[in-house]
Amino acid sequence: MKDLFRGQLVRVTSEDPDVLLKEEFRWQHDSEFVRLVDGDVLSLSSQKKLKERMEKRIDSGFSPERYPFSVRTLADDKLIGFFGLYVELIHSNAWVGIGIGDRDFWSKGYGTDAMKLCLQYAFLELALQRVSLGLHGYNTRALRSYEKAGFKLEGRSRQDVLKEGKRTDTLWMGILRDEWLQQNGENQ
Repeated sequence: MKDLFRGQLVRVTSEDPDVLLKEEFRWQHDSEFVRLVDGDVLSLSSQKKLKERMEKRIDSGFSPERYPFSVRTLADDKLIGFFGLYVELIHSNAWVGIGIGDRDFWSKGYGTDAMKLCLQYAFLELALQRVSLGLHGYNTRALRSYEKAGFKLEGRSRQDVLKEGKRTDTLWMGILRDEWLQQNGENQ
């Protein structure tokens, strides 16, 4: 049996809300990070407002439709990011959202390792058929990371996001269970 929560560089956890609030507040005040993970207009929230949103999210907890995780480094147990699977039960598909909020861990393989754990959980534990995601066309680091994890580019919404006065595309990617199983040498 594989350890579903431990990769080569990271492990996934469920965090104490106060610990998570402190880090998420810091990450949400890094405008580059927010622009990479979110298409909405950039705005700032107080710690109180962020705590209210987080409490609503935490209250919903794990469910058949929602699986949130925090990402910590193996080397020093530092909280560096998150991912969440949002499952559509009828068709056995999920959308994934992921972010490495701590800049010191960008472009070093931590996001790819976290995504590999996410896919392992999705396909082995939840027995999903497909995992999908969207990303901004300017986020080339994320694109490379997702390709390393096995995602394939499936489509593009041309010039649908405006950032810093420039139009950019949204890219749509996906990976199927059979592709992941074959890529990882799993028995089908």
